[in-house]
Amino acid sequence: MTARSLYFTDPNALELRETAVPEPAEGEMRVRTAASAISAGTELLVYRGEVPESMAADETIDALDGDFEYPLQYGYAAVGRVTAVGSDIDDAWLDRRVFGFNPHESHFLATPAELCRVPETLSDAEAALLANAEAAVNFLLDGRPAIGERVAVFGQGVVGLLTTALLAELPLETLVAVDGYERRRDLSTSLGADAALDPDDDLDARFDGHEPPHGADLAYELSGQPDALDDAISITGTAGQVIIGSWYGTKPMNLDLGGAFHRSRIRLQSSQVSTIDPTDRGRWSKARRLGEACRLLERIDAERLITHQVPIEQADDAYRLLDERPKEAIGVLLTY
Repeated sequence: MTARSLYFTDPNALELRETAVPEPAEGEMRVRTAASAISAGTELLVYRGEVPESMAADETIDALDGDFEYPLQYGYAAVGRVTAVGSDIDDAWLDRRVFGFNPHESHFLATPAELCRVPETLSDAEAALLANAEAAVNFLLDGRPAIGERVAVFGQGVVGLLTTALLAELPLETLVAVDGYERRRDLSTSLGADAALDPDDDLDARFDGHEPPHGADLAYELSGQPDALDDAISITGTAGQVIIGSWYGTKPMNLDLGGAFHRSRIRLQSSQVSTIDPTDRGRWSKARRLGEACRLLERIDAERLITHQVPIEQADDAYRLLDERPKEAIGVLLTY
């Protein structure tokens, strides 16, 4: 039996490499992967060669300890079962279903601290979305939406949809989702958005019809498209906030900050799941945040966000689908 690992070797080029199945050392366990989710935003940047090569892939995840120079492994959403344990690990771990922040490969080694036990209430496909759901929880922690606020979410990929689902559970005045694809807008309203608009619609009119102050109180930019940040700023009212969850990589950006923005006191804040805001670290741990992510996936029937499951041997097809035909795809999993 051989292990299979996916490598990004050049822009728009992938390679599936075979190696011996690894044996766990002391303190390690071996996981046989059942499914891993493609993070369309970040991974398409890697696939297209739109990330700074010298930048660390993720300093908080041991399995991603390198940089973005080709060739590299990437991915951080693997679900599988423990098939072997080191001599000092309790045999009770054997055959447990677990989630790990690991690249796309059929077998991997991890310590108990690096794995999250998957509840039986989640399927493998749903559990593969745990990293996305954790990001959604993090966005709400950073945005701190309050009762009666007007909120907009730009981008309704998997992370945007999960963020919309969480926000829909709050007593907001209005929740508006924005995305260019009808299929995603339909999912947004089914998850609780009050309206789902195309970016070409009159977005300002949706918020200016309210009592003063006009505009959204809070906007999330999760589309991965630099132009969407301009739109998010333009519909945000005085003293509002824009949470930027997108990573644009090396994509160029031009912001129009010469108009009302100068006097608006709008706050722009980056948000990324690798860390927890310092003001929350006394109460929120990564384990607590993952637990909340599990509960979100249990509540919303998350499998409806998955449109394609592709064997790892056909990974080229999966990435081309996301890159060239995004209208057709939302959540894409690699299976083993």
